Amino acid sequence: MRATIRGQIHDYEPLARYTSLRVGGPAQRFYKPADIPDLSEFLQSLPENESVTWLGLGSNVLVRDGGVSGSVIFTLGCLSQIELKEKNIVRAEAGITCAKLAKFCAKNGLADSSFFAGIPGTVGGALMMNAGAYGGFTWEHVVAVETIDRHGKIRFREPSDFEIYYREIHAPPGEWFIAGHFAFDEGNSETLQDEIKKLLHKRSSAQPIGVLSCGSVFRNPPGDFAARLIDASGLKGRKLGGAWVSDKHANFILNGGEATAENIEDLINLVADTVEDLQNVRLIPEVHIIGEKSSYDR
Repeated sequence: MRATIRGQIHDYEPLARYTSLRVGGPAQRFYKPADIPDLSEFLQSLPENESVTWLGLGSNVLVRDGGVSGSVIFTLGCLSQIELKEKNIVRAEAGITCAKLAKFCAKNGLADSSFFAGIPGTVGGALMMNAGAYGGFTWEHVVAVETIDRHGKIRFREPSDFEIYYREIHAPPGEWFIAGHFAFDEGNSETLQDEIKKLLHKRSSAQPIGVLSCGSVFRNPPGDFAARLIDASGLKGRKLGGAWVSDKHANFILNGGEATAENIEDLINLVADTVEDLQNVRLIPEVHIIGEKSSYDR
C-alpha cells in the first residue's frame, strides 16, 4: 500500500493531538490524503472488512481512551481546495474549515454566508450533521455534493438524494462527503466581513473560547435550549475527574488539561441523566463519541 499512496500513513498515531478536547487513544492506521485521487486509491487498497473513520477539525468528536481501530482519514488541510465555480456557487472540499468558507464568501460578496464563521468544524463535518449557527444551516445552501465510497468511487449528488434534518443527514449508505457546492445571494463584501467580526465577538462573549472543549455537547430540544435545561438542573460547574460543565455556557464540557475521555463521557451521561430526572427531557448528544474504551475503563 505505502509504495503507491502519496499521502501520509502512520500506524498507532495518537488522536488526542487532532481533537479540540485533546483526549483519546491512537488510530490503528492514520491517513492524510494528498488529494482526492490519492484518497480514492487508498480506499481501494483497504480490506473489505476494515472500518473507516473520518476526522476533520476534531471539534465535535470525543475519541475514547482505547483509540480507534481500522483506518482514520484526516481531512483538515488535506482536502483543502476552495473555488468560485460560478458567480454565486462555491465549491469547497471536505477539509476546508467553515471559518475559511465564511471568509472566502465574504471576500467574494456572497450574502447569508457569515453564519459559517460560527461553526467550529470543517465542510465535511458540516455536511454530515447539517451544522448551523446564528439561524443559518449548512444544507440551506447546498446545491450539490461530491461523495466517495469505500471502493474509491466518486459520485456527484443532489440534495434530493438525502434526507435532511436538524443536526442529522441520512445519506446513501457507504458514502462520505468529499466536497460541497454552495449557493449564495449577492451581497457587499465589506458588510459581510463586518458581519463575521460581529458574530465572532458575540460567540466569544457567550461561549468559553480558548479552552479545551468540543463545542456544544447536546442538541437543542424542540422549543428549548440544552444550556437552559442543564443550568436549571444545577449542573453548571459540576466536575468529574478532570472534566467539568462550563460556568459560562452550560452546554459546554471542558477539559482542564488532565481529563480522560472516560471522565468526559461519564460527565456527558451524568448531565443527560440528571436533566431527564429533573426536567423530564432526554438530551441527545451532538458530539460524536468514537472508538473503544481502554482496558482500565472496563
